[in-house]
Amino acid sequence: MEKRDYYEVLGVSREASEADLKTAYRKLAHQFHPDKNPGDKKAEERFKEVSEAYAVLSDAEKRAQYDRFGHGAGRNPFDGFAGGPFGAGGASINDIFGDIFSEMFGGGVRQRGRGRPRGSDLRYHLELSFEEAAFGTTSRIQIPRPKRCDVCEGSGAKPGTGPKTCNTCGGSGELRVTQGFFSIARTCHSCGGAGKVIAEKCKGCGGAGAIRSEAEVEVKVPPGVDTGTRLKLSGEGEPAPVAGGQAGDLYVVVQVREHPIFRREETEVVCEMPISITQAALGAQVEVPTLDGPVKMKVPAGTQSGKVFRMRGHGIPALNGSGRGDQHVRVVVETPTHLSKEQRELLEKFAALSGEETNPKSKSFWSAVSDLLGNKGKA
Repeated sequence: MEKRDYYEVLGVSREASEADLKTAYRKLAHQFHPDKNPGDKKAEERFKEVSEAYAVLSDAEKRAQYDRFGHGAGRNPFDGFAGGPFGAGGASINDIFGDIFSEMFGGGVRQRGRGRPRGSDLRYHLELSFEEAAFGTTSRIQIPRPKRCDVCEGSGAKPGTGPKTCNTCGGSGELRVTQGFFSIARTCHSCGGAGKVIAEKCKGCGGAGAIRSEAEVEVKVPPGVDTGTRLKLSGEGEPAPVAGGQAGDLYVVVQVREHPIFRREETEVVCEMPISITQAALGAQVEVPTLDGPVKMKVPAGTQSGKVFRMRGHGIPALNGSGRGDQHVRVVVETPTHLSKEQRELLEKFAALSGEETNPKSKSFWSAVSDLLGNKGKA
């Protein structure tokens, strides 16, 4: 059967960048991986085809040879590509695909002897006010988190006894399965990756090595965070399932409450402020609310509704950076309502006195309308 073009296999153009190739490969490998399609021969073949294409195109030298000679560069998928990715002088399968599989399957392509299993990561949603997100804050949160059992000191075994080496994996904590040219390590189902099993469980924790608890954690929120920002607190997750293992991490996900006046656009703050018709016409100095408190702002005479003014340095501090954004104030000219008799008479007199010089936009608008209607009449 004729071999498909590698770019076609990955669904990318011939000008695709390294990032484009990696994204396409990650998506397809995740879709057709044998672990997700047990017993599906077609999926396995697609997985091999996708992996073969990525192995060539992800290497600049091999890609250049392929672009020039195509599949004619050798007799088999990897002939002619600098010794092949898995042969002498080539990279190992873990070197090429390890980082991608680790992201997709949580370390699915693991090497033996990486140490004791670590604790699970925890996630906490922290709600902040607009001002807290802008300027940063320190918050103390309560998280449900297991703690080490004092009865068995975290071993999970009945006092006086201890865990025994797992017979299934021989204490390694993982089992290796060979699929084609892949050698994939899977967590041992008998010991859960610990390498040891508990014959007599501790009554205090039921063999878990930990008991339910709640911990108070201090979270330092830096200035400039926004909804979706993740703060990582290393070692504040669940304790390791076996003694001596590394604790997981705590990820605090920020949610910022909406503000009644301000709206955020990255480091810029936007607000809309009403001004009276007299302030717009005659000009005025108005007081504008900002994150730093009220600030005076000059409104020039003749300001039109919708005009946007920039107040430099009154925006959001840059996250993990320097400087602040600006505040943008959009003024809206408010039409007066519920006029008194005297106010109405004055406005009517003003209207009678108003001319083209007072309303230049009206003049240009009606001039354009007149020209448009005149052209239609000629047509």
